[in-house]
Amino acid sequence: MSALTVSQDPEQSWDDLVRFWEEMDWPEGSKVEIIEGIITVSPAPAYRHNVIAARIQRRLYSVIPEDWEIFQTLAIAVPSRLGMLIPDLVVAPVREDADTDTHIPAALAELVVEVTSKSNARQDRVSKPAAYATAGIPLYLLVDRWAADGPTVTLYGEPKGDVYRPLATAEFGEAIKLPAPFDLVIDTSEFPES
Repeated sequence: MSALTVSQDPEQSWDDLVRFWEEMDWPEGSKVEIIEGIITVSPAPAYRHNVIAARIQRRLYSVIPEDWEIFQTLAIAVPSRLGMLIPDLVVAPVREDADTDTHIPAALAELVVEVTSKSNARQDRVSKPAAYATAGIPLYLLVDRWAADGPTVTLYGEPKGDVYRPLATAEFGEAIKLPAPFDLVIDTSEFPES
């Protein structure tokens, strides 16, 4: 099943768009994001997709500080890119003073992880990294199950403007290292292939 887009008035303000996103009754279990000003409704991720995210999450718990958390369904806001994005994993400090329960500013994230789905891999490869880099998120890990040359994992960092620099790439079966503050090696041979 592929994603559905909800047409919006192009003159609508960011606040109006977020209010619509927050107040609409979306299909239960779906993932609803605002990507480049367009509301996108996607089905829940598939089993193998979730297994990969869970294995990364398990490894991350061993290295993050006590006052950080790993969120699976937390929206992060990038108003300058008209984005309300829900990465597969967000690593961020816990904020007791959060303004809202629906999302956090993307700039609070230390790492975001996306695992591509066949129907919307382009968003994880193009639109989302541009938003994450714009927000200044230090690290972006892309697990691309549907890459043309076979499944790969790419770590991006050093955001400048809306562009990341690729720091490391590994094919499934190889290890990839996350730098400080994580200092973690992820063995991708644990990932199920498509």
